[in-house]
Amino acid sequence: MRHGSIPGARGRVRPLTLLGDPILHQPCEDVTAFGPELATLVEDLFATMYASQGVGLAANQVGEPLRVFVYDCPDDEDVRHLGHVVNPRLVEADGVVIRGPEGCLSLPGLEAGTERHDHAVVEGFTVTGDPVTVHGTGFFARCLQHEMDHLEGRVYADRVKGWRHRKLMRQVGRASWRRGSVPT
Repeated sequence: MRHGSIPGARGRVRPLTLLGDPILHQPCEDVTAFGPELATLVEDLFATMYASQGVGLAANQVGEPLRVFVYDCPDDEDVRHLGHVVNPRLVEADGVVIRGPEGCLSLPGLEAGTERHDHAVVEGFTVTGDPVTVHGTGFFARCLQHEMDHLEGRVYADRVKGWRHRKLMRQVGRASWRRGSVPT
């Protein structure tokens, strides 16, 4: 493999935005310029995701309020899905709703049972402006829905209800990374 063909190989690892930062609770803006700055952002997202051992990462998780996310995520059949989507739209989220463990790089070390559909379809564009459609099932569908939530200004904790939410917020309150006030 030639140098630079691995996503993120030319990117720099950026600091993660953690729960409590207002950028995580604001809808992201559409990307309007498909040029070198966008390509750099996508490379940085991959580098940061890999350095943090994640399976997906949205731009607002590194402080950029833009509608972009990257992923390197298996589905339930252990098929690897690798790519990015610019200005994505969730066009389908259907099938069985499954409550499964879900974590987030913006809430490091924590997870909670979160309900998601087991099928999702996202449409958007590549970094060069070409249309792309991404189909996900199982764990990969969960990943796509999770990243789409980020771009809408939501985190998985917003979907957790009842005692699971209270337990998660207690864990957030005790987390060593917690900064400032955290919405409950």
